[in-house]
Amino acid sequence: MWRESCEGWLGCHSSGYGRTSTINGMTIALDAGAALLVIDVQAAFDDESYWGKRNNPEAEANIAALAAAWSAAGRPVVRVRHASTNPASPLRPEHPGHAYKAVVAGLSPALEVVKSVHSAFHGTPDLGAWLTANGVRQVVVTGVQTNRCCETTARLAGDLGYDVLFALDATYTFTEGDVTADQFAAVTAANIEGNFGRVVSAADLL
Repeated sequence: MWRESCEGWLGCHSSGYGRTSTINGMTIALDAGAALLVIDVQAAFDDESYWGKRNNPEAEANIAALAAAWSAAGRPVVRVRHASTNPASPLRPEHPGHAYKAVVAGLSPALEVVKSVHSAFHGTPDLGAWLTANGVRQVVVTGVQTNRCCETTARLAGDLGYDVLFALDATYTFTEGDVTADQFAAVTAANIEGNFGRVVSAADLL
């Protein structure tokens, strides 16, 4: 059962086939078969000494809420894991950081994708082929990092013709040099909105 929630936006209402929300004057319909992409929510990203200071401490709670809602509604969840080929990376398969964080470790995804590059569409098995075979035309992007693997996946999904909903507050990233994590996230939002998809909050989809 979909819960009505309009916090932070202009208003929303339910629909028979899924859900519609009015966000910044645009009506967005959530397909009954929309796929939730949970990207790279892995233990390695807890290592601030390696990655730097993160933003959005609510990301994991928002990811968990979306995953629970998707599972309850019978919508597909796709869990993606990064397997780095860099021998120094904490995301390499033999490193403890390769493991999923507890918030997503217990999921029973419809599809599990392993990748070694930024986009989930360039992993194994083939995400695009699976989405096509299952009639999925709308994807919701969540995970880590906002401006890297999440944005890259969203860009490619948009170019491939998918309806992309980028759940910004269900992602996080890191400060690099003089650029803060929040600044990276703001640029990602500007890049995605109206070009590759639409930026939403987790509450818009719950």
